[in-house]
Amino acid sequence: MSRPIYLDCHATTPVDPQVMAAMLPYFTEYFGNPSSINHQYGWEAEAAVKQAREIIANAINATPVEIIFTSGATEANNLAIKGVAEAYVEQGQHIITVATEHNAVIDPCKYLETLGFTVTYLPVGEDGIIDLKTLEAAFRDDTILVSVMAANNEIGVLQPLAAIGAMCRDRRILFHTDAAQAIGKIPLDVEGMHIDLMSLTAHKVYGPKGIGALYVRRRQPRVAIAPQLHGGGHERGMRSGTLYTPQIVGFGKAVEMALSLQEEENQRLTSLRQQLWQRLSSLSGIYLNGHPTQRLPGNLNISIEGVDGAALLLGLQSTVALSSGSACSSTSTAPSHVLTALGRSESLAYASLRFGIGRFNTSEEIDLVAETVISVVESLRSSILSSRISR
Repeated sequence: MSRPIYLDCHATTPVDPQVMAAMLPYFTEYFGNPSSINHQYGWEAEAAVKQAREIIANAINATPVEIIFTSGATEANNLAIKGVAEAYVEQGQHIITVATEHNAVIDPCKYLETLGFTVTYLPVGEDGIIDLKTLEAAFRDDTILVSVMAANNEIGVLQPLAAIGAMCRDRRILFHTDAAQAIGKIPLDVEGMHIDLMSLTAHKVYGPKGIGALYVRRRQPRVAIAPQLHGGGHERGMRSGTLYTPQIVGFGKAVEMALSLQEEENQRLTSLRQQLWQRLSSLSGIYLNGHPTQRLPGNLNISIEGVDGAALLLGLQSTVALSSGSACSSTSTAPSHVLTALGRSESLAYASLRFGIGRFNTSEEIDLVAETVISVVESLRSSILSSRISR
C-alpha cells in the first residue's frame, strides 16, 4: 500500500538525510559525555555541542553562551515563563500573552494564575494579528513579561515581533517569543527585534525530535530565570541534565541547512501554497484562516461550510496526512481555540484543515490533494442534501 501524502509539517517534519548522516557518528563512535572534560571522548562531544550552539546562536544573532539546550520548545516555554515569574516575582506578577498562543505558553500562564499571578490574554483580529494599541493598553506597572509567538502553529500568522520588542524595551519589560515554527523559515534577530527570551525546537525544521533550546539574553539586560530542573548545574545552571549530543548535532545541522535553503525554499513553498489555495478556492463556502500573506510560506489553513469535520478528515486520510488543528492538543474534543479567537463559529472551527507544506512535497502532490479535497467535500455535501430531501 502506498502511504498518504504528508502535509502536516507544522506537527513535525521528517529528519533530512543530511541531518541524520551528521548525527549517526555521535551515537556509537563519538559517544562521550560533553561534561566529561578530562579525556578525549568528552572533548569530542564537547566540541560537537559547541559547534551546534554557535550555529543556532548565529541563526538568531545571539552569542553561543546565550543558548540553553532543552528537550524541546515546550520545555523552553515553561522554563522561560515560569523561570521569569519566579525570578522576578518581587518586581511584579502580571504577564501578557495572546489568546492564540500554543498550549505550551497558555498552560504555564494558567498555572501561574493559580499561584497568584495575573495574566492578560490579548485578542487578535480576524487575520490573527494582535493590535499594538491593545498591547499598549494592557501594560501595567507590575508587568514583568510579554510572551507572543513568532509564527502560529495552526494558521501560520507572523506577529510584528520588532514592534512588540521595541514597546517592551521602552518599558523595561522582558519579551519572550515562541519561535518553534519560525526558526529557519523567517529572519530572526534577537537584537534587532529586542527579544529577551526565545524558544526553539529542531523537529519543525527537519531535525530530530526531543531537542530544543531557549535563548536567554545575557546583557542589556541580563535576564535571570529560575531553573525548573535541578541537579548538576548544566547549561549555566538553568537546565540540569546530560546533554544529548547526537540530537544537538542534528539540531545544529538542521538549522544550518534551513538557513542556506531559506530563500529558495520559501519561494517554492509559497508557490505551492498559492497553487493549493487557487485550486481549493473553486469550492463555495471556503474560508482562509489567518492573514493571506503575513504567514509562514508553507501554511494554509481553511474552514469549509456544510461538512462535518470528522467526516472530512476520515474521507481524506487515505490520500493525505494533515490535521484540523494542533497535533500537540489532538486529544481535545473542543474546537481550535485559535480559530474561535479569529471569530470562526464552532462548526467552521471543527470543519477546518491545516496544510503544512514542506521541503519534500511536489507540485503533483499538491494537485492530487486539491482534487481529493474537492471530491470529498462535494461528496459529503451531496450526501447531506440527499439526506435532507429523503426526510
